[in-house]
Amino acid sequence: MPSIRCCSSFALAAALAAPGLAAACSTCGCSLNSDWSSQGYATSLGWHLSLREDYFNQSQLRSGADSVSRSSFAYPADEEVQRKTINRNTLLGADYSFSRYWGLSLQLPYMDRHHQTIAEGDTGVSTSDARGIGDLRVLARYQGFSDDAGIGLQFGLKLPTGRFKQDFVSGPQAGELLDRGLQLGTGTTDALLGVYKFGYLTDSIGYFGQAMAQIALDAREHFRPGNSLNLNLGLRYLDAGRFTPQIQLNLHGEQRESGAQADRPNSGAVLAYLSPGIGVRITRRLDAFAFVQLPVYQHVNGLQLEPRRLWSLGLQYRL
Repeated sequence: MPSIRCCSSFALAAALAAPGLAAACSTCGCSLNSDWSSQGYATSLGWHLSLREDYFNQSQLRSGADSVSRSSFAYPADEEVQRKTINRNTLLGADYSFSRYWGLSLQLPYMDRHHQTIAEGDTGVSTSDARGIGDLRVLARYQGFSDDAGIGLQFGLKLPTGRFKQDFVSGPQAGELLDRGLQLGTGTTDALLGVYKFGYLTDSIGYFGQAMAQIALDAREHFRPGNSLNLNLGLRYLDAGRFTPQIQLNLHGEQRESGAQADRPNSGAVLAYLSPGIGVRITRRLDAFAFVQLPVYQHVNGLQLEPRRLWSLGLQYRL
């Protein structure tokens, strides 16, 4: 059982991998995770609620492991050249612990994404503004393998609740359908399967490790997202009073997407982020956190956009 002091800090990572996305978008979602169960915070019975805001500007054009200068292209070009994708995402979470060993969590994203690109054969910039709910994730867990509940399994589904038929709103491509990798949802039902371990190196230092796979169970209107795997490792320092300094290493790999509506050449990536942050205990039940994700390795297939940094702020509340 985690100590009272440990439970008063906020949870770091571990649950859900971002869906595989494409078309120079790579992972259009923050890979930082804030799942309470993977670090033992949701072992108390009842509800735990969370709210997280992510911001990241995908402005760096990359091919393989290298950045690409847009000045190297002459327009009209024989391939699409993305300009930028600005993401402002809200993640609503609810977790219910039925017992010390069984629980269920729901996570629903609301996405606000502004995208600019110069399509193949165009000389002008086309833009889109996608706003709305994304794909709902339902995840059960079991952590009865040890007396301290420090080892757990997670299993569930990503459901196709996000729209996937939004159009460009201006420029030469106005009225044309956005790339499927830039839509609010994939349109598919995906299986989620994960394992995690948390514990304490010393009285002052806690740790966690987690792996989560996401596997598309079907295709939808000629599109199937690439399967993905998230690996997360983290440490937190527990002897700083109301504050809990923490750091994560977030690793994400995804396969190419497939289907007639897929941009297979420009999808799939291997990404690594180092994510320092801090948690603050506001009241006995309420905690806040702030993180920045810094890329330490980015390798993409084809030509894709990646962010230089990602920001996350959030609140977590125990009912």
